[in-house]
Amino acid sequence: MEPDFWHERWERREIGFHEGEANAALVAHLDALGLAQGARILVPLCGKTRDIAWLLARGHRIAGVELSPLAIGELFAELGRTPTITADGPIAHHHADNLDIWVGDIFDLTPERLGTVDAIYDRAALVALPPTLRSRYTAHLMALTQSAPQLLMTYEYDQQSYDGPPFSVREVELREHYEGAYHLRLLARQPVEGGLKGQTPASAATWLLQGRQS
Repeated sequence: MEPDFWHERWERREIGFHEGEANAALVAHLDALGLAQGARILVPLCGKTRDIAWLLARGHRIAGVELSPLAIGELFAELGRTPTITADGPIAHHHADNLDIWVGDIFDLTPERLGTVDAIYDRAALVALPPTLRSRYTAHLMALTQSAPQLLMTYEYDQQSYDGPPFSVREVELREHYEGAYHLRLLARQPVEGGLKGQTPASAATWLLQGRQS
């Protein structure tokens, strides 16, 4: 999947994946991560998600990475913050109080640029990537964060009935990517009301991934 795909979706406002309020699964299950107030959370492929405002209001610090500068411009505008923007190699670093967002390709984000994070919140990254990129992404995410604990959301449905994104990522695939580094625990699985995009029956799953050293 080429970057132009996502740039064009934002330009055409084809952002049905964007929710107008904090994700219900995040609200219900964030505490499963056991984070202290002020913990730093990485939100990969964050767009302008309202989840960031909710997490900031809870006293957390946020690091994010997003391909679309349009999305990040809207994120800061909706938060009422004016970022300091600096070039950081091939990506641009947008900084405001308790908030660091890198605009560019997530594979250009390095551990040195990112710094330490306490957890990962992946609602829209893994499911946005086609199978050909998911192994690379999951390996990169673990290397970026030293396998920080994750709150991870996935969809499960018949992939032949809908092209994606979001893509179907079932438990067997999650374990292929992550079981070497994490204990995986299913927190919730429930039907998607009306089906995915109204086209196919689907379930939404919420997973807690905790490092095997924990």
